[in-house]
Amino acid sequence: MFCLCITVVFPYSQAVDLSKPIDKRIYKGTQPTCHDFNQYSATAESVALIVGFSAGQVQYLDPIKKETSKLFNEERLIDKSKVTCLKWLPKSENLFLASHASGHLYLYNVDHPCGTTAPQYSLLRQGEGFAVYACKTKTPRNPLLRWAVGEGGLNEFAFSPDGVHVACVGQDGCLRVFHFDSMELQGVMKSYFGGLLCVSWSPDGKYLATGGEDDLVTVWSFAESRVVARGHGHKSWVNVVAFDPFTTSLEDEEPMELSGSEEDLHQGPPNNSMHFGRVRTSSTLSRLSRHSSKGGGSASVTYRFGSVGQDTQFCLWDLTDDVLYPRLPLSRAFTNTFGPSLSNSGSGVERKSDKSGCSSGVEKEHKRYHSLGNISKSNDKINVAPRSSRLDAAKVLGTTLCPRMHEVPLLEPLVCKKIAHERLTVLVFMDDCIITACQEGLICTWARPGKANLTAQNGNSPSGTVV
Repeated sequence: MFCLCITVVFPYSQAVDLSKPIDKRIYKGTQPTCHDFNQYSATAESVALIVGFSAGQVQYLDPIKKETSKLFNEERLIDKSKVTCLKWLPKSENLFLASHASGHLYLYNVDHPCGTTAPQYSLLRQGEGFAVYACKTKTPRNPLLRWAVGEGGLNEFAFSPDGVHVACVGQDGCLRVFHFDSMELQGVMKSYFGGLLCVSWSPDGKYLATGGEDDLVTVWSFAESRVVARGHGHKSWVNVVAFDPFTTSLEDEEPMELSGSEEDLHQGPPNNSMHFGRVRTSSTLSRLSRHSSKGGGSASVTYRFGSVGQDTQFCLWDLTDDVLYPRLPLSRAFTNTFGPSLSNSGSGVERKSDKSGCSSGVEKEHKRYHSLGNISKSNDKINVAPRSSRLDAAKVLGTTLCPRMHEVPLLEPLVCKKIAHERLTVLVFMDDCIITACQEGLICTWARPGKANLTAQNGNSPSGTVV
């Protein structure tokens, strides 16, 4: 039995012709799992593309210059597990990083071969929950470095906007941030429950958003090394989280008048509201009220980010200064600032507390989507410790690594809408639109307000859908 998989590359354009791809490749025995284009070296005549596969190989190719192609880890001597994430190093033409389900990161140089024997390593640096090794070799060969991070698989990593730091998330439920060149651990966060599946940096590099098997999105401050907010809106695992750089801003607010009753404002936007611009919701009430009491404009930071998950839902979130810098005691801020509690939000979630004091949502849909209901209740299995340093769930819960639910602000989404029939796997913010894709293979383009000039090139394809 073999697997047949097709990879197709299209140019990004509002007038893309889906019948004329730039490149099309067919694979047998393995399937592509991730990819990354080198934006730094890309030109009109050439673009470097790396593709990771389920059997562990990595292919380097140029879809424009079709004669350019190399295969790394072809004999699977470096790693036999699935490639989970690939990224070109910032401002590099030949270096890229690959993460695997084995829990390892490998640094490759496209100009070096992989060798005909399994690589031998020497320890370079070791710390709490990680170790870095260099490849022993007389001549240059791949991989240049091997990072062993946490316990269990690595699901995703992301470089900071300045390219100095790299953030990794994995099945042990930990977010770890490293200074890449010095290979030093800069910060750690623990998920509320289960593994972390995705991570994204804010455009200014101050915050990271993560999502995973606890059905939550968590925002972590890199400078303060603390969780600043959690978002509840998904009914299953969060697959992708991404900041929107086009609506994240530091600005001087104009005086604003509140219209309608306070009760209407606390209710937030209607469920069918699909607005991708700036939306005033319950999370901004405190900011607006504080602004009104000051009687004039004030500087306010607003971060917009989105998430998609296995529940086929797309969520948009706002992170504002009233959440980042609360002026009220947290026990009162939840009622007055962050909207209704989970038990009154109409989501059907029942709050329960286990013996460790850890609250979790229990829904019938969890079982359907293989979420909380299908995960072992044993904390020893869920919170697997990092290498050489186990994180005891009972000890971590309630600390800065993993605060309890009532200890941090709880965000509610500005938009929470089902937009697919299969689990969502892609979320990309563009200047004029938002792009999503699902496991069914459908790519959809969602126009931003005032920029609904995108037209579908194929009437039978959801691609180009305008909302």
